[in-house]
Amino acid sequence: MQDIGVGLIGTGYMGKCHALAWNAVKPVFGDVPTIRLAHLAETDDELARTRADEFGFERASGDWRALIADPAVDVVSITTPNRFHAEMAIAALQAGKHVWCEKPMAPKPEDAEAMLAAVRASGKVAILGYNYIQNPAIRHIRALLDEGALGTVNHLRLEMDEDFMADPDMPFMYRHEASSGWGALDDFGVHTLSLVSTLLGPVARVMCDMAKPYETRITADDGRRAVEVHDIATVLVRLEGGASGVIALNRSAWGRKGRLAIQIFGSKGSIVYDQERMNEFQLYSTADRASEQGFRTVLTAPHHAPYDRFVPAPGHGLGFNDLKIIECRQLIGRMRGEPAAAIGFEEGIGIERTVDAMARSFREGRWVDV
Repeated sequence: MQDIGVGLIGTGYMGKCHALAWNAVKPVFGDVPTIRLAHLAETDDELARTRADEFGFERASGDWRALIADPAVDVVSITTPNRFHAEMAIAALQAGKHVWCEKPMAPKPEDAEAMLAAVRASGKVAILGYNYIQNPAIRHIRALLDEGALGTVNHLRLEMDEDFMADPDMPFMYRHEASSGWGALDDFGVHTLSLVSTLLGPVARVMCDMAKPYETRITADDGRRAVEVHDIATVLVRLEGGASGVIALNRSAWGRKGRLAIQIFGSKGSIVYDQERMNEFQLYSTADRASEQGFRTVLTAPHHAPYDRFVPAPGHGLGFNDLKIIECRQLIGRMRGEPAAAIGFEEGIGIERTVDAMARSFREGRWVDV
């Protein structure tokens, strides 16, 4: 692999994040092929050309199908709203392109299954944008769990909260439509499940409740429209390994900006982590002397790889976009046939099936097996 031709569909929040990652992955890691920013697609030609100039892409198009047909494109970054993921990913895979698709796979379970079938038929690589698992802190927590530092894990709690939908006067938007999915469950819940599966393994059973803090939203013509999704979800889980757990999700939580909190309890200790303080975690170990037992804060540092690729000094910290650069490197590794710490469509379908089980649990008011 001498070089990699990149196509980017969508240039919003995550589209820019992908563009930054593609621009930075070689300077940060060094051991990757030359990256060619070949083609960018947006909703119209003018916007596409503007973003292509800003991000450094050679060609621009208002038609994403033209990007997929471009022989200069080897891998397609898909950062569009959820309802477009399946059609775009399947088309890219059928055209012989690798795919880097933002989470979740698709709002409808049957579309996610079709995406999985497409990647299996193509022989190409397709991963999902679960960049939180790339944090060096999370990697080290996984290593501690593998070493048995907590003994037998018996309980976990995860919370993901933001306040971008907390204002009751916020206008109706596409995220309030049923076509975008279930709401907090597949917007936030999939991130918590990516961490659960990475750290502790699959979920076996779920019991879910969901709520709408605001039943309607204002529209552009000063009317009101019913909110079709649920911005709050609370789920009881039982892991295949036997541990119990709670997942709490809220997109309307005033004061929370990027909270993804994890508590893991075991027979020999506990671990606490919060994404709003993403460069540290807390560890409690019963192996410490009784007179000195207590939570201690561990700051990420160069010995928590790949932190060292970004900064040589301990405690200075990485940021959200840095995690995407790490994820980009994992994608390239998988494209080259190397072991990679990424969630592909094969692994991601388990997350989709778990979300579907949660939704069924809510509809039917009972525990549901995944």
